[in-house]
Amino acid sequence: MTTQEPTTAAGGTSWTRRLGSARLYLGALIVLVWGLGPFYWMAVTAFRDPRYTFDNTPWPTHLTLENFRDVFDTSRGTHFGQAVINSIIIGAITTAIALVLGMLAAYALARMAFRGKYLASGLILGASMFPVVVLVTPLFQLFTDLGWIGKYQAMIIPNISFVLPLTVYILAAFFAELPWELEEAARIDGATKAQAFRLIMLPLAAPAIFTTAILAFIAAVNEYLLARLLSNDSTQPVTVAIADFGGNNPHVPPYGSTMAAGVVVTIPLVIMVLLFQRRIISGLTAGGVKS
Repeated sequence: MTTQEPTTAAGGTSWTRRLGSARLYLGALIVLVWGLGPFYWMAVTAFRDPRYTFDNTPWPTHLTLENFRDVFDTSRGTHFGQAVINSIIIGAITTAIALVLGMLAAYALARMAFRGKYLASGLILGASMFPVVVLVTPLFQLFTDLGWIGKYQAMIIPNISFVLPLTVYILAAFFAELPWELEEAARIDGATKAQAFRLIMLPLAAPAIFTTAILAFIAAVNEYLLARLLSNDSTQPVTVAIADFGGNNPHVPPYGSTMAAGVVVTIPLVIMVLLFQRRIISGLTAGGVKS
């Protein structure tokens, strides 16, 4: 009897581990289906013949590229190709400016002691929580007076104010975790604060910078409300262009074309994340202090 108890206990422990692993994989599968399910159905609808848009078959059927041809067809007044370029311009400029300002502000909040530090953090947090709809009327009036309606800066400047708090908080948290010893060693070797920041801290913060850049770019590209009011036909981004799609029948929304446009916009973002994923993960373990 006593010789079999360890075997039973070991068997119970093994069964418990298997059950725990099964729960883990089941949870991951649920999250995966929940996250990728809408994108999968969007892709299925995008490649499906418009006559079978409402077909409930869960796998691709009646495959065609007609919806993608409609997306780039300019005969109905929709210039989706130009809208994609506009979104890239707005997103890239917004991300670049937000990263430069965000890195400096995050470094100051994480590594320096000054009066009003916590007040500045609170103001940044408050700015990130400010509702966009409240800003629509004053921004529209301001940019109308400046003659900026329909120009890129009318969308870039507000986007910077929305993206900057996110940039500051992500980078500030990362800078706070970096070892002080490396910066102090650079200062002892004669480097100034600016040189230590540029030559030591920025390379170590590369993973957070890439991650922040991706999130900031996606946030800038996804903005719709202000772009709807502040852009025109030549500067509207993809979010506005997709909303303005019109089909052959004015009483039936072009679901297939809308889904195809969503696929065209989403695929480059997914590719960008996959391309930077290896560098982000490898950079997280680089630059540590070796004993």
